[in-house]
Amino acid sequence: MEEKSKWEIEREQEKLNQQLNFKKMVKRILIGITTFTVLVLMFQSCERIDAGHVGVKVNLYGSGKGVDDVTECTGVVFYNPISTKIYEFPTYIQHKEYKKTEEADNSFIVNSKDGSEFQVSPIMNYSVVREKVPAIFAKYRRSLPEIEEGFLKTAVYDAFRLATNKYTADELISNRAVFEVEVRRLLEGQLLKEGFIINQFTSNLIYPETFKKSIEAKNNAVQSALQAENQVKTAEAQAKIKIATANGNAQAMLTAAKAEAEANSLKQKTITPMLLQLEWINKWNGKLPETMLGDKTNSMIGIK
Repeated sequence: MEEKSKWEIEREQEKLNQQLNFKKMVKRILIGITTFTVLVLMFQSCERIDAGHVGVKVNLYGSGKGVDDVTECTGVVFYNPISTKIYEFPTYIQHKEYKKTEEADNSFIVNSKDGSEFQVSPIMNYSVVREKVPAIFAKYRRSLPEIEEGFLKTAVYDAFRLATNKYTADELISNRAVFEVEVRRLLEGQLLKEGFIINQFTSNLIYPETFKKSIEAKNNAVQSALQAENQVKTAEAQAKIKIATANGNAQAMLTAAKAEAEANSLKQKTITPMLLQLEWINKWNGKLPETMLGDKTNSMIGIK
């Protein structure tokens, strides 16, 4: 009986030790889970604001929720991920193109004063004023890419619309540089007060097809007129050459005729019987004539 009791005591002690070990193991597991949870929460509640960015801390709940809940932050920021959110705004120069692509058409169609349609695919480089980042987010409640597709896109379109409506199509094309300056002036007037700086801007204005054809036809007409004018000048020059050549030939013929007449006149004045006899002698070949006259005189016939 005593031995059995001792065995029972040992068994109870062993069970007690097992319970203690189990409790220790559970405690360690709970400590590990708690530590892991704390680390996760610390990781999620800590964010590093990169260089060239401004962080915006926004309270999502509580009495501070609203327009006045936006504060600027930099470096390493600790926050409550449940009630607070961090947005990063880049302050370095951004590049944005509103153009037609395979995915979407972000270009604009604007009308001139005479109703002509022009397509613009503007390209701009801009930056955000660092000190105005909290105010920008407080007003628009959007990230910068979302603002580009919303407020900025509308501002660019309005600037082109207002500037284009001041010119007819001919005036716009003739004053392209002035038009570009006017668009940028209107755009800067709208963006600068909101905290955006335009660093570089290009409109990429595309003329309407009808206007392109009109310009092409006009250029062709001018080229044809110039070609016809050149042909007239060439014909006039050739005619003058022919007249000059004819006058020269006539003058040459007149001079030759005068020379021949003067030569004949001189010959007539200088021909004498003695000269004729000398000429006859010069032409004689030294042979006596084979044909004689009937009176058997010495007269010669047929001497060449």
